Amino acid sequence: MEPYYVDPHVTLYHADWREVPADLLRADVLVTDPPYGMAWNTDTSRFGGGSPASVSRRGAGRADRLSVAEDDQPFDPAPWLGYPEAIMFGSNHYAQRLPVGTTLVWVKRYDDGFGSFLSDAEVAWMKSGHGVYCFRDLSMTGQARSRSHPTQKPVSLMRWCINKTKGGCILDPFAGSGTTLVAAKSLGRKSIGVEIEERYCEVAANRLRQEVLGLA
Repeated sequence: MEPYYVDPHVTLYHADWREVPADLLRADVLVTDPPYGMAWNTDTSRFGGGSPASVSRRGAGRADRLSVAEDDQPFDPAPWLGYPEAIMFGSNHYAQRLPVGTTLVWVKRYDDGFGSFLSDAEVAWMKSGHGVYCFRDLSMTGQARSRSHPTQKPVSLMRWCINKTKGGCILDPFAGSGTTLVAAKSLGRKSIGVEIEERYCEVAANRLRQEVLGLA
């Protein structure tokens, strides 16, 4: 299988991960933001309420994004539990299928907006341990109109996650716009990504071309 994008640190495939030969998915660490199975409506233009300050920060929304692939069916984390280290976002949607582990919390909302509009935070499951750790990053609040993928995460958040792991090569089988790969490259870690939608492969490849190792 030919990569969609490759450089000395990153290999990205445009494919359904189930169609990728297993030897190409070999990695030490899994870090991913999979489809949660919530059938997320990516038309954010439907959100018109809130205070003037809130609307100013998040914008009027967008109605031109693709739906999240496979988000219309329950997510099964079983194929990924065998990796020595693993971090998976959206774990509150499939917690009953996960063993006990560490919980990572991304606080993404301004304090004055808590409880007012969708979720105040997102959580991820990390293999091993049992603590709860938080990371505050509000940058996506002001990028609602400009983000490339409807569930895009901040690079700083994914760097924080990756820095909690000890292994070498990182795998993201649901790469989206490539944030995990960009974060890994900025930390000097090798990574492998798989993304089913070619539009997002293109976005990820462009971001990776612009990434300067160690300066992100």
